[in-house]
Amino acid sequence: MSHDDDTFEDEHDTGHAEPWRGRTIVLVGLMGAGKTTVGRRLARRLRLPFVDSDQEIEKAAGMSVAEIFENFGESEFRSGERRVISRLLDGNPQVVATGGGAFVNNETRALIKERGLSVWLDADIETLVERTSRRDTRPLLKQGDPKAILTRLANERAPFYAEADLKVTSSAGPHDNVVGSVIDALLAYEKSTEQEETPS
Repeated sequence: MSHDDDTFEDEHDTGHAEPWRGRTIVLVGLMGAGKTTVGRRLARRLRLPFVDSDQEIEKAAGMSVAEIFENFGESEFRSGERRVISRLLDGNPQVVATGGGAFVNNETRALIKERGLSVWLDADIETLVERTSRRDTRPLLKQGDPKAILTRLANERAPFYAEADLKVTSSAGPHDNVVGSVIDALLAYEKSTEQEETPS
């Protein structure tokens, strides 16, 4: 799931950036990378709505992600995930936090690359292990040693995450530091895009 740690809620929010007028920002990366926590704060800074794709899937299915995995399997979950993310990419810009496997799915990744601006939140294994240990809601981590599973997933998924438009390190420090790094990366991306579109 993409319900990353929310225990550091917003006592230290560092104010607003300029409103974002580009495409929907889609946060991708492994479970525990901070997509939900960073996404909420990023949305506030950019004055955008925030949505968690896993929560939207749960609303649509009337059951938790873990229950969907258990009752219907990962393939059915990915199909529903793709439909939900496609819907979230329609309409006005917002910040979307996705589940760890969303960007690995070829069709979902193609949708995000076509209609959104993807940001890979990349965290080291120790940080991922520490963060994911705070909740017992990760179906894939119930299949063995969490550190070994996260290491395997990181190796398998890194080539797919590397296709994201931007990469930002999600360190073990305050989440607001990561939010600031994402905003800096977004502004730099926006500036480079504008320069490419400006006739010489």
